[in-house]
Amino acid sequence: MPHVTAIGLAAPSRGASETCAWRFTMAAGTPADNVHMVDREEIFVVLSGGLTATLEGEQHLLTAGDALIVPPHTPFAVGNPHDEPAELVAVLPVGGQAIMPGMEPFVPPWAR
Repeated sequence: MPHVTAIGLAAPSRGASETCAWRFTMAAGTPADNVHMVDREEIFVVLSGGLTATLEGEQHLLTAGDALIVPPHTPFAVGNPHDEPAELVAVLPVGGQAIMPGMEPFVPPWAR
């Protein structure tokens, strides 16, 4: 994803057998135009900065300490309209797949 960096924290390649976790940094001014789904529940915890999340068409404003729980097969997008980067941790069960429009479902590289 453009404007986003990911650092793997836990995944099968790092010894985890059930849960993946990674830390994202989302650049300032990143639009929430990356609508996609996952096939398992995904949880985002904002560490610093702020985000906007669109979940089933409803917009949510998230700041440090907030969590967003995304149910399986629910369209969502996350962006950072602010002037500073946002840091967050995402958690997804091992084997969870991303579902992007026009693509076959796939396991994100940081979740392998």
